[in-house]
Amino acid sequence: MRCRLLLGAAGALFLAHSLSAQPSAVLPSAALKPAVITTPIPSPPPKRELRGVWIATVENIDWPSRRDLTPEQQRREYIKLLDSEQRTGINAVFVQVRPASDAFYQSSLEPWSKWLTGRQGKAPGWDPLPFLIEEAHKRGMEFHAWFNPYRASTDTTTARLAPQHPYRQHPEWFLRYSGKLLYNPGLPAVRAYITQVIMDVVRRYDIDGVHFDDYFYPYPEAKQVIHDEQAYAQYNDEGLSVPDWRRRNVNQLVQQVHDSIDAEKHWVKFGISPFGVWMNRNEDPEGSDTRAFQGHTGLYADAREWLRQGWVDYVLPQLYWSTNFKAASYATLLEWWSRNRFDRHLYIGQGAYRMLESTKSDTTWRSPRELPRQVRLNRSYPQDISGSVFFSAKSVLLNPLKTTDSLRQNLFQYPALLPTMPWKDAVPPRSVQQLTLTRGGGPVTLVWRPGPAAADGDSASAYVIYRFARGEQPSPDDPRHILTIMPGMRRPTLAYVDTAARFGTEYAYYVTALDRLHNESSPLRVTTIGSVAGPVVAQATEPATPIATAPNPKSQPVVTLPPAETSARPGVSKTTAGNNVTIKTKTKAKPKKRGFFGRLFGR
Repeated sequence: MRCRLLLGAAGALFLAHSLSAQPSAVLPSAALKPAVITTPIPSPPPKRELRGVWIATVENIDWPSRRDLTPEQQRREYIKLLDSEQRTGINAVFVQVRPASDAFYQSSLEPWSKWLTGRQGKAPGWDPLPFLIEEAHKRGMEFHAWFNPYRASTDTTTARLAPQHPYRQHPEWFLRYSGKLLYNPGLPAVRAYITQVIMDVVRRYDIDGVHFDDYFYPYPEAKQVIHDEQAYAQYNDEGLSVPDWRRRNVNQLVQQVHDSIDAEKHWVKFGISPFGVWMNRNEDPEGSDTRAFQGHTGLYADAREWLRQGWVDYVLPQLYWSTNFKAASYATLLEWWSRNRFDRHLYIGQGAYRMLESTKSDTTWRSPRELPRQVRLNRSYPQDISGSVFFSAKSVLLNPLKTTDSLRQNLFQYPALLPTMPWKDAVPPRSVQQLTLTRGGGPVTLVWRPGPAAADGDSASAYVIYRFARGEQPSPDDPRHILTIMPGMRRPTLAYVDTAARFGTEYAYYVTALDRLHNESSPLRVTTIGSVAGPVVAQATEPATPIATAPNPKSQPVVTLPPAETSARPGVSKTTAGNNVTIKTKTKAKPKKRGFFGRLFGR
C-alpha cells in the first residue's frame, strides 16, 4: 500500500521514472488512442457497489493506534472506527491481519504481531480476529483478511524476531533486500508455506475474502540486488529468463492460493491490489497510455494474466494519481483496467491520503472535487467497474477537504448491495416466509421468517427491505427505495420497524433475502392498506424468480405504485402458494395480475 511510511521508495521510483521519460518517446496521436472518459457521465446511484476501506495495522497506521492499548481499548477503538465508516456508507473492510509474517489472530504457525502487543510473540490475552469479523458483519460489511505474502520483517535485525518466527526454523527461505527480510518467491517450500498460513485462516475464521496487496518481489531500489541466483539455478527446469521465471513464481502462488480457497470454501473471495500500471504501451502494445513504473516488469506481478486465467475474483489496482497527472492519468488507467478485467470484478483503489499531502508534483489533489470526481468517473463504466476502496481508513476518518462529507451526504447517501460473482455462485436464496405487517399509526413493523435452504444448500445471510409510496417512480436498480440491508442474525424470526413511515401515507414493502455471495431472492410483498385494524398477511409476488442483478436502467420502464384498488383489501378469502409456503390472503375476486414488483423488474 502507498502511505506515509510505505510509499516513499515506490513513489520516488515512480516519479523518477516518469520524469526521466524523453519527449521523443511520445505515444501515437489521440486519434489512435482508445476512448477515455474524462468527464463523468451523470447516472443514478448504483444499486450494487463495493465501498471499502483498507484498515492498515503495520506501523499502527489505522488500528490499533498504539502498541500499548489494552484489549478493551482495542475493541472500543475498532468499534468507533467501524461506526464512523458505516456512517460514511462503507460496506466492506480490508483488514491487515498478517503485515509481516506475524499474526493479528491466534496462530500455531506465526507469532503475534508487535503492532498488536508491543513485542513480537507477546500474547494479547485475546484473539482479535473473531471480534473484528463479527463487528463488521453486524454492520453489513464484508470482511476481507489482508495478507502481505512475502514481507517477513520491516528490518533485518533478526535478533528481535520471536522464537516462533519462521526465520528461526528456515533461514534458507529468506532474502535480504534494502534493509528488509523477505520470503524468496522462487522456492516451492515458501509458496507451500504461505498457502498454508492463508488456508489456516480460511478454515478457522468466518472471513469473506482473502486479499493481497501490491508487494510481491520488492520495489527496485538503487544499488540493490535480489540475490535469488541459487533458487533460479535449482528451480528453472523450463530455462526461462530471470524476469519470466520470477513472474512464473508469483503466478504459481496466486493460482495455488486461488485453487485452495475455492476447494475449501466456495464463498470466500480472493483478490489482489496490484500497482496501478501493468505495462506502458510504448513497451507493450497491450499496455496503457502512461509513462510510469510498471508492475509487470518492476514487481514481476502479471495482474493481467491473473485476470485472464481466472485466478482472482477481483482486482483492485491502486490508482493514486489525479485526473490531471500526465504521466499516469487516473482517467487513462481507469479506461485501461475496464478493458482488461476479463469478466472478473474491478474495484478501484482510491488515494484518499493524497489530499493530506503537501505535494507539488500533483497539485490537483488540493481540490476537494478530485476524489468525488474520480468516484463519478468510476460510475461512468457501470458494466465494468464495481466499486472503490479507499486508502486508508484513517484518511477517510479525517475528512480531508470535506471529501468524506461528500461521500456520506451525496455519493454514498443511499445503501448499496455488494456485487454478485456468478462464476462462484449464481443460485439465489429462497424467499422469506410468513411476512406480516402491523401498523399502529405512523411506524410500520414487518416480521418474517427465513426461507428454507436453496438448492445449493445456502441460506439467507441478509435481508433487503424496500419501500414504495404511491406516486413514486422508481427504476429497477434505484437504491433510493432501500430502507435497509439487514444482517441475518441467525434468528428464527426477524423484524424491522420503519419509524420513518409517515402517518396517513400508504406504502408497499418488499423483502428479499441475500445469500453469502449477495444473490438476491424473489421478493415477498405486503402493503399498509387495510392495516389499521391489525396485521396484514403478505402475498408472494410472482413468479418466484430472483431479482435481476444488473439490468440496464435505460431499457427499463418507469412505473408508479398501483392504485389502492389493486392492493390487498378485505374481501373474498382464498389460498395461494408461493416460494414453498402456503399463504392465506384476503383480496378482491379479480383476475390475477402481475404484481407490482413483477412489472417493476420485468418479471
